[in-house]
Parts: sequence; structure tokens; C-alpha cells
Amino acid sequence: MFDLTRIQSALRDEGLDGWLLYDFRGLNVLARRILGMADTHMLSRRWFYFIPAQGEPRKLVHRIESASLDGVPGSKGVYLRWQELEAGVGALVAGTKRIAMEYVPRNANPYVSRVDAGTIELVRSFGVDIVPSGDLIQRFEACWDDDQWAMHLEAAKHTRSAYDAAFGFIADNVRKKNPIRETTVQKVILDHFEKNGVAADHAPIVAVGPHSGDPHYEPAAGKDAPIVEGDFVLIDLWAKCKKPRAVYSDLTRVAFVGKEVPKKYQDIFAIVAAARDAAIAKVKSAFAAKQPLKGWEVDNACRAVIEKAGYGEYFVHRTGHSIGQEVHGNGANIDGLETRDDRRILPRTCFSVEPGIYLPEFGIRSEVDVFVDANEVVHVTGGEPQTSVLALLT
Repeated sequence: MFDLTRIQSALRDEGLDGWLLYDFRGLNVLARRILGMADTHMLSRRWFYFIPAQGEPRKLVHRIESASLDGVPGSKGVYLRWQELEAGVGALVAGTKRIAMEYVPRNANPYVSRVDAGTIELVRSFGVDIVPSGDLIQRFEACWDDDQWAMHLEAAKHTRSAYDAAFGFIADNVRKKNPIRETTVQKVILDHFEKNGVAADHAPIVAVGPHSGDPHYEPAAGKDAPIVEGDFVLIDLWAKCKKPRAVYSDLTRVAFVGKEVPKKYQDIFAIVAAARDAAIAKVKSAFAAKQPLKGWEVDNACRAVIEKAGYGEYFVHRTGHSIGQEVHGNGANIDGLETRDDRRILPRTCFSVEPGIYLPEFGIRSEVDVFVDANEVVHVTGGEPQTSVLALLT
């Protein structure tokens, strides 16, 4: 819900004169969410909404959609011709020096950078300095309230127990020589979710052997692999409660379909787990010391462990992502690889920590969720982090 008082307080905290929100045909979903626009509220013309650090907001809308921003406070300017639009933008930012927009120099963070270069050029032509709005977005899009935190814990209980259901199913059926496949186990997990009142935006990853070496492998009927004794299995799953504003839990665990896990799996897992734990330790130490912490710094701490072990080229993705009402949320990502995420890790935000090593014959990932509460206490959710590859037939 749009909260002008909170937004203006945040602008003052950040030392900004204002925040210019802009959208054209739904390209800037972040701006739409800040204003509380419904997904079905699609507009065909450009609109601007300027929130000053103090005072009344100002709107600029097209004549044929003049009521488009009537749901939020502020004075209204209406344009028809493009010349009127450009003059109107100048009027919106008049008297300001430093404002935020959904823009990042060099498109260094495409998760935030939603405003096109031409619009940025237009705004800058009025003598305004534009800074990224990433940390502002986090405050209103990625920070959880107490109800969301409780729903995350509820979801985490069921995502964690889904592994007991899935791994137990594999063990029982392999012992009985019943044929099962990756998609069979997928269905077991989805049935478990349905039984426990949680849901996912799409099916989990169940990856056997070489398939586990593909971080985004998706099993499909007719193309999936059987699961037999001697196989290595990676399961990545995520779900949230079937309630309004619910947020996700997202976990990955690995197992071996046998009585004793081969050393090659345990050795690689030990490196991945050490990297995971280094990332968690980085977050905990920074908040304990009251030090600002950015997403890329956590990624670097994690990645250094895998690189030191000689497997850096096999860790092919960022360490983690923001978690929210979508499994990939709009807060800071734990990323110094694909982007240099300069957004701060803020209290009341959640993110995954999921390092991996992906080899041609198998891949290992260990994923947990980390939440920093309002008192800056760091929580790791989804049960105790996995400490070794699970042997399923003991």
C-alpha cells in the first residue's frame, strides 16, 4: 500500500530531494508497485509521479488517461503533445538537485534499471543528478512485516519436510525395485505442498547425475532420468503459503541413492558447505559490528572459498537472490559475479545463500535462506543447514 509519509522519510534519510517514478506500458513494474497499482491496471501512455522529500507530490499524465494516477495524492499536470510532456517533466523536477529513479549507470544492475536511457537524458537535461533507487525500492518492496516473517517460517517448515517425503519416497521405491523417475519425485513434492497448504510458481528441480550439473535443469516427462541405486540426486524446491502477501522459502539439498556416499561427492560438498557458511558468517559479523553490508561483499566472501579450493570456474552463478512474494524478489541479490550488487542488505529482508560446484558428471548446491530481522539478528531458515551428502539406503 502506498505510504507517502514513509517514502518521504526514507528520501530524507537518503539525502535525496525526491523520487521520480515513471512508466510506459508496464515496463517499470517497480514504480507500479510503489504506487500500489494492480497488475490489471495497464496504461497506454507515459506517466510520471514525483515525490518530493517534503511537500505535495506532483503528477504528469496524458489527457486520454487523465485519471490514471487519481488513486495517489498530489497535484496533477496533463499533457497532450510531446512538447507539453517534456515541459511537464521539467516542472516536476524544478528546484531539485538530486533525485532517485529506477536507473543504474551502465545498466550494472538490470533488476533496478527499468527506465530507458532516453528518459534519463530528458530528466538530466533539466540539471538534475539521478541516483539509483535500489535501496529505496528495498524499503517498500523487499522488507517484510511480522506477518510475512511468520508466513515464511510456516512455508520453511513444509519445504524442509518435503525433503523427508521426497528422499523417503526414493529410498522406499529403490529398495523395492519400483521404477521411478525425476518427474515422479516432482509429483511427490507437489502433492506434499498441496497437502500442507503451500504452493510454488512452478515445479521443483529434481536432477539426477549429470542433470545436477545444470543449475537450471528442468525435468520433463519423456525426457527425464530414472532414479536407481548408485545415483546422485539434487533437489531444489520452493513454496509459499496460500495466503495474501505470502513470501517464499527456497532450499536445495543433495543425496546419494546408496548405503555409503562416495568420497568424490563428500569432498565437493564439503567445499560448497564451507562457502555457504562463509557467506552466512559474513552477514552475521557485519550486523554484529553494525557495519553496512552490500550484496556483492557476501558473494565475494562465499566465492573466495570455492576459488581457493580450485573450483572457481565451476561456480557459475551468483551466491544468492532476494526472496519475497516472488521467489526471486526485488531486494539486494548476493551477487558480485553477474552484477556488482551495491544495494545494502537491510533489516527485514531475506535472501538465499546457495553456492554450487557444477561438474560434467554431477553438480552440488547447498541452499538456505537468510533473514535479518528488525533488531538486526540474522536467522538461517529451513532447518539446520545440510552438513554432508545424505545416504538414502542406510
